[in-house]
Amino acid sequence: MSAKHVIAIDLGATSGRVMDVAFDGAQLTLAEAHRFPNIPVQTPSVLYWDALRLWHEITVGIGKVTGAASIGLDCWGVDYALLDRAGELLANPVHYRDPRTNGALEWVFERMPRREIFERTGIQFMPLNALYQLAASIRDGSPLLEQAAAMLTIADLFNYWLTGSKTCEFTEATTMQLYNPALADWDREIMAAVGIPTDILTPIAQPGTTIGTYQGIDVILPACHDTGSAVVAMPSTSENAAYLSSGTWSLLGLELREPIISDAAYEANVTNEGGYDDTWRLLKNIMGLWVVDQCRATWRAAGKDYSFSQLTAMVENVPPFTAFIEPDDPAFLPPGDMPARVIDYCRRTGQPTPQNHAEVMATVYVSLAYKYRYVLEQLIAVSDSAVDRLHIIGGGSQNALLNQMTANATGRPVIAGPAEATATGNAIVQLIAIGELSGVADARAMLSGAGDLVRYEPQDSAAWDEHYDRFLALLE
Repeated sequence: MSAKHVIAIDLGATSGRVMDVAFDGAQLTLAEAHRFPNIPVQTPSVLYWDALRLWHEITVGIGKVTGAASIGLDCWGVDYALLDRAGELLANPVHYRDPRTNGALEWVFERMPRREIFERTGIQFMPLNALYQLAASIRDGSPLLEQAAAMLTIADLFNYWLTGSKTCEFTEATTMQLYNPALADWDREIMAAVGIPTDILTPIAQPGTTIGTYQGIDVILPACHDTGSAVVAMPSTSENAAYLSSGTWSLLGLELREPIISDAAYEANVTNEGGYDDTWRLLKNIMGLWVVDQCRATWRAAGKDYSFSQLTAMVENVPPFTAFIEPDDPAFLPPGDMPARVIDYCRRTGQPTPQNHAEVMATVYVSLAYKYRYVLEQLIAVSDSAVDRLHIIGGGSQNALLNQMTANATGRPVIAGPAEATATGNAIVQLIAIGELSGVADARAMLSGAGDLVRYEPQDSAAWDEHYDRFLALLE
């Protein structure tokens, strides 16, 4: 049979890609049609996304693919764009790493208790959530919300420009801490308490929905939140599998049929985000390879441009348990001189300080592996689930050293791949929507037989167990 082609547009925090995905009835083949950097713009006062440049690159990429049956776009979550009454973009969307949300959580909790917000949304408390970005705008007197006629997530902004349809895709809506699973709708009471106008809300649309056309090609909503798409491509036939979507952020979680909004979930500060096909992703956001990327950027600016393979070789020659960081310490959230922050963190927590680049990287890698163990144990306790393997998907699945460390730290086998999980999951949802695939289970069974998956068995378990309590002490 001739292959069916779909276009999967995948926008990440540092780069975007337009993928031509072919399905011949037995396997998927991904070809990169266009790749481009995603470079935020720092003005003297605000860090913005360059939405217009991204839109230009999206259209260039689509133009490089011929014969596609459909288009789907996925993106990061939490951020939003505002449109005026004429449907035009009011201002460049603000980046979730912009410091405007400093103090915003406390400001919101004065208007609605923290516990009530969690009971209504089931979402992890992070200052980058749209709720606190919007609250910061209100607190700081921004006029934009008064002028806005519609609010769209970043993915939905591009979907609107592709089709003219103003909708908010379900998996994206659930990242904002404004969606109430019990209502299956926006939580207007939270918005009213904070002062967010509710007339800017758009209808929520499920993944798999066709929302219009672009140049005669159907535009189908995948799981527009990139992690939601990546989890669709988890190559597992087991119900006892956890996933780690590894990239700039690490998102570690379980796929469930219902959200878990309980005392234990609240205490663990885990999140319940929507998934494809009536699923929920019980997960936690972990700072992830952002710390590594910023270390590399700092050293590159100083004339040392390390490849990932060079970093691996460096770390393999360093004793692994000298010092640790808490990857989610607020010091590591903004961009900047990450090696200096790692050294400073070790100093202020009374640990030996890394003396060179290799020791900085060893500290980061081991700490990430231990944080994965900690979060996995939290998720198992909260959900009362059994987990016998961890699937690492996304670009970070190519980091063999960190994959092995993760297997060692968690005491569970790690299966790494696919690296392009997000684009793959995006394409799978489109192929299901157009009748080329019967469902997620069949797609995962197909992916589980792929020859590019790599399995890592736990090693040196006694040594990893011996030092774990030292890491836990940093989280207390």
